[in-house]
Amino acid sequence: MSQNNSHDIMDTQKDLFDAKKSKLAKYQEIFIGRDGLFDMIKYELIITLFSWVPGALGLFFRQLFYPMILGSMGRGVALGANIAIRHPHKIHIGDNVVVDDNCVLDAKGKTNKGIKIHNGVFVGRGTILTCHNGDIELEDNVNIGFNCVISSLSSIVIKKNHLMAAFCYLVGGDHDSDRTDIPVLFQGRSSKGIMIEDNVWLGAGVAVLDGVTIGRDTIIGAGAVVNKDVEEFAIAAGLPAKFLWDRRKGKEHNEILRQEKSKRKRTVTSGD
Repeated sequence: MSQNNSHDIMDTQKDLFDAKKSKLAKYQEIFIGRDGLFDMIKYELIITLFSWVPGALGLFFRQLFYPMILGSMGRGVALGANIAIRHPHKIHIGDNVVVDDNCVLDAKGKTNKGIKIHNGVFVGRGTILTCHNGDIELEDNVNIGFNCVISSLSSIVIKKNHLMAAFCYLVGGDHDSDRTDIPVLFQGRSSKGIMIEDNVWLGAGVAVLDGVTIGRDTIIGAGAVVNKDVEEFAIAAGLPAKFLWDRRKGKEHNEILRQEKSKRKRTVTSGD
């Protein structure tokens, strides 16, 4: 899992209010990711003319013209209306991908690779994929529900056949908070990244924190906060998420674990 220190992570707020840069330079840095006027004019024309167009006509126009600004775009791609796109040359989309209306594809960063979406991926309405000089990779057949947020300060990789329910939040970074003499806002940021292995299902409202690896074929219950690694084939839930049972052994195994835990509690109580 890659790591990123506070000096490598793009601070958009600081760049936005940098008095040494012109408004044009700030706009190009945050939205385009390149300095040339040609790239900016091409971006402005295509986004202005076609990003908002509804229905089948809009899908047709975006399939026709968006490859001119994206890093790459495969066949059978359906891009919904009003998708916010930043640093488009660092966004790579495979075949048969659907990105629904009102999503954000933000590959922003100075040294990162950006966003890579493999084949057969579905990104639900209102979902945000945002890079802060980090990378996001969605492998084949990833299915993301609506209004999810994936925020990468170094690397977030979601491997194939993933199912993510609505309102999930993957936060691939953290704020430094060691000092008490200055606000957290003005301290640095750090990131270890997030890795989610094959065939994982995240229930609605799950939050996955920085530095976590979730093993293959795992199920995380709705509303859980995952703050440490989860083993493969596990079912986990809670605040924070805790292991419940191994899917390969079934609920009967969980009942045995529950009984053993209950016995240990009674033993401790008897000892007191």
